[in-house]
Amino acid sequence: MSAPYEIRGPKLPAIPLVLDSPHSGNRFPDDFGALVSQSELREGEDCFVDELYAGATEMGAPLLAALWPRTYLDPNRHAGDVDLDLIDGPWPWAYVPSGKARLGKALLWRTLEDGRPIYARRLSPEAVRARIERCHAPYHAAIRGLLDASVKRFGKVWHINCHSMRGTAGRQSEDGEGNVRADFVLGDRDGTTCDPGFTELVRRTLAGMGYSVKVNDPYKGVELVRAYSDPMAGRHSLQIEISKRLYMDEAALAKSAGFGRLQKDLTTLLEEIRKAL
Repeated sequence: MSAPYEIRGPKLPAIPLVLDSPHSGNRFPDDFGALVSQSELREGEDCFVDELYAGATEMGAPLLAALWPRTYLDPNRHAGDVDLDLIDGPWPWAYVPSGKARLGKALLWRTLEDGRPIYARRLSPEAVRARIERCHAPYHAAIRGLLDASVKRFGKVWHINCHSMRGTAGRQSEDGEGNVRADFVLGDRDGTTCDPGFTELVRRTLAGMGYSVKVNDPYKGVELVRAYSDPMAGRHSLQIEISKRLYMDEAALAKSAGFGRLQKDLTTLLEEIRKAL
């Protein structure tokens, strides 16, 4: 793997809107060393999400996309959110646990959704640190740079953190196995990461298209909206989760007939957001 991310669209925002897709990558680094297959490792991938929001770049909003797999390292975790059960020996750097390690889903995934281990051995602290420096740090520097550029130019920025989710909760899902999820889940960490009016605009627009939408249930937003939001300073971040059943065959990891319609509807959503900026 060469560069760990791509910036699609303008490097400098033409409008105060920035998107990022941290989990849509599937370029597997040579040092992954996983016990399971690449297709199994892609179960954590937000497949095609970066493509669904392609309309953003045409209207002057950059989209940052991670290229490596989420199971290799999750950029939507704090760099100190290390699963100590995966580390061979003491962890000598910052330790900022989120509680996800109990599910095997901290900074580096330890298990698949069905509980099977991803690795046959523990990883050295130096190997984990190398992943952080190669992937996590550059990605976070890139999103900071895009957000700062918008604030410098416009005095504000609206950040959409783009994700997808299983249509039905799996075995290790915190909302309960078998729970059928809404079409969209918007996460603003209980109204703390963006103007509530922005969340409502997105909710109302999607609901008006006929989609079912929930807010902060079961996803409230994680590190990328927490770390870079400050509504009082004009920095607004909203996480958007899309049900995979709307646009893909989850078992085959392939686009379905619904992909085109959803992509068009998301472009319409972005146009409504641009009008409101």
